[in-house]
Amino acid sequence: MQLKTVQTRHVPVQYLQGGSGPALVFLHGAGGVTADDPLLAELAKTHTVYAPLIPGYGDSEEAPEIRDMLDFTLHGWDAVAALGLTDPILVGHSMGGMIAAEMAAIAPNDVSRLALIAPAGLWDDDHPIADLFATLPYEMPELLFHDAEVGTAMLTAGRDLTDPNFLQTYLVNNARQLGMAGRILFPIPERGLSQRLYRIKAKTVIVWGDSDRLIPPVYAHGFKKGIAGAELVSIPEAGHMITLEKPGLVAAAIAKLG
Repeated sequence: MQLKTVQTRHVPVQYLQGGSGPALVFLHGAGGVTADDPLLAELAKTHTVYAPLIPGYGDSEEAPEIRDMLDFTLHGWDAVAALGLTDPILVGHSMGGMIAAEMAAIAPNDVSRLALIAPAGLWDDDHPIADLFATLPYEMPELLFHDAEVGTAMLTAGRDLTDPNFLQTYLVNNARQLGMAGRILFPIPERGLSQRLYRIKAKTVIVWGDSDRLIPPVYAHGFKKGIAGAELVSIPEAGHMITLEKPGLVAAAIAKLG
C-alpha cells in the first residue's frame, strides 16, 4: 500500500492505495490503519483499495473544521469526490463503520454496496460499550482481541506495554488520534444513527466477531434490523479487531457484495 495525499476543499487527506480491480474505500477505526494492515492486503487482491486517514491520524494535522457527526460524514464524501470515485464499495470498521453508515444514510443513492465491520453508532443501556478513553494501554488487548496474548504481540510488535518509552509514544499518538475520534465517540458513541439507518438502500453485509468485548455482538442485530435486507456474518474466535485476527474471513464476507 502506498501513502498518498489528496486535497479536499477544507483539508489535505492522506490515504493508502493499493491493489487493482473495482474501487473500494476503507474507513478505519479509532486505532487508525497502517500500510501493512492485513485486511487491506486481502482486499487489494481483488480491488483497488483506498483507505483515507481521518485528519489527526498518521502525521496529518487535526482539522478544527471537522467538529461533529455531520462534518465527519460530509468529509468522507469530500474525500471520495477528491479521489475521483463514483459508487465505490464502502467499507468501515468500528468508528469507520459508524461514518460509513452515516454516509450511506445521508446519500442513499450514491452507495450501492456497504460493509460494516463491528460498527459503532448505536447505544443500548443494557449492553454498554466499553469506554476507550478510560482504558489503560495494558487493558487494550483483552478488550480488543479474542486472544489477548496474540493481541498484545500485534499491538506492540513484541515491546513491553509497561516500557516508559513505548508508553510515551503510545500516549502521544493516542492523544492526537483520540482527540479527533472523541468528537463523535465521547462520551458515548451515539449520534442518532439509529434514526437514520432506514435510509440506507445499499446492499449491506454486517461482519462481527463473536468474542467482541468492546462493542458486544448484540449490536449486530440492531444494525441488521435497521438496514433493510442486510446480511449478518458472525465470525467465531474473533474480537473487535477482527480485521487483524481474521482478515481472510472478513474479506470473504465483503466479497458477498459482489
